[in-house]
Amino acid sequence: MTTTAGTMRKLTYREAVREAIREAMHKDERVFLMGEDVGRYGGCFAVSKGLLEEFGPERIRDTPLAESGFTGAGIGAALGGMRPIVEIMTGNFSLLAADQIINTAAVLLHMSGGQFNVPVVIRLATGGGRQVAAQHSRSLEGWFAHIPGIKVLAPATVNDARGMLWTALEDPDPVLIFENSNLYNMEGPLAVEAGAVDIDRARVRRDGRDITIISYGASLFKALEAAEILAKDGIEVEVVDLRTLRPLDEATFLASVARTHRALVVDEGWRSGSLAAEISARIMEGAFYDLDAPVARLCTAEVPLPYAKHLEEAALPQVAGIVALVKKMVGGHG
Repeated sequence: MTTTAGTMRKLTYREAVREAIREAMHKDERVFLMGEDVGRYGGCFAVSKGLLEEFGPERIRDTPLAESGFTGAGIGAALGGMRPIVEIMTGNFSLLAADQIINTAAVLLHMSGGQFNVPVVIRLATGGGRQVAAQHSRSLEGWFAHIPGIKVLAPATVNDARGMLWTALEDPDPVLIFENSNLYNMEGPLAVEAGAVDIDRARVRRDGRDITIISYGASLFKALEAAEILAKDGIEVEVVDLRTLRPLDEATFLASVARTHRALVVDEGWRSGSLAAEISARIMEGAFYDLDAPVARLCTAEVPLPYAKHLEEAALPQVAGIVALVKKMVGGHG
């Protein structure tokens, strides 16, 4: 972590998440972290490095390789008054805990007639692009965004990576936080006095007049890079960061589309049954008469993510593809 001029400092996304966990544990003795390799190893992505030495094994708990078991234990702890942070090593392994998340955590408040909240936070690494093959490269956040009873977050910036956790821990209901693994090494500015941030609103990360690109997570930065390239050709792109995938803040992206009259959704999930499809449908329902062109989607190819680098890059949305598609959609700015 480095300090910059004024009241800003620079740290990595990984450091921001670690700082958020540390701060939450100092604030509230009910908060603890549990998951595979979070203790002695320091976390699969080194997020929890040093926390075992600081807080001890009662609050930094290494678990067996049993996602259903330790996720269920976290739900039970939440029901018992604790504020657990459950780390599932990769979102791909959340399928092993899906029964606990979907059939227990998401429905207990409803099925108990409002008597039992489940204030558990589940953190998951997500996304492809690291050559770890199909079983470790899926983007399943859109699946969980389909489920009532949970909130689904996708912090992209260092500020959100740090600030969303405490807000999530204060929420009375289950919150899933999908952290794109390609962001952990990314550095960004953070105010020294930075605190909690809301988990209810999307953000316009770049203003523009010609087209709106809607994205989240690591794809947000591909959209911003594409916007820089397109600006050189006189095409001004507005970029919306969803931040929260359930509930969607449709008011923000519908207002953006009303200004720009075109929309492209960039989603690392697969196209069929995707989050991009849901956003596209909501734009058609809520902003149809504002559109000058059909809504477009750029998603991951409908294949298991390949291990080979050139094939994986070809399968995932990339900057060049965003630029080409925007140029096609905007044309002569008519």
